[in-house]
Amino acid sequence: MATPPTPTRPLRSALTGPQIVAKLSQLQGWRLSGDGTELAIEKTFAFKGYLQTIAFVNAVAFLAEQNEHHPELQVAYKTCTVHWRTHDVKGLSHSDFECAAKVDTLIDKASTSGPTIG
Repeated sequence: MATPPTPTRPLRSALTGPQIVAKLSQLQGWRLSGDGTELAIEKTFAFKGYLQTIAFVNAVAFLAEQNEHHPELQVAYKTCTVHWRTHDVKGLSHSDFECAAKVDTLIDKASTSGPTIG
């Protein structure tokens, strides 16, 4: 059962196959994983060490809270795989691709200013 939209949580709808292909082509390094209701986009990020990995995880968690859209994270010592899918539409939505682009921006900003994350 879908959660009703709120002023801060927009109504989400599932994307069609052609929409998914078009949006995926706009992202670097993201790929499809799973199928059916488990269809997701994912990307694995590599880091210099555990503390950098955890800093990234915390940044993604903060971004997810701001967007009221939460990924599945697989965390290892020097890697983190981020999986985006929209559970309430049982597929992929615009929110998944918007949040994936924001995660990429986190990495881009970290590499151009201050301490290195990845």
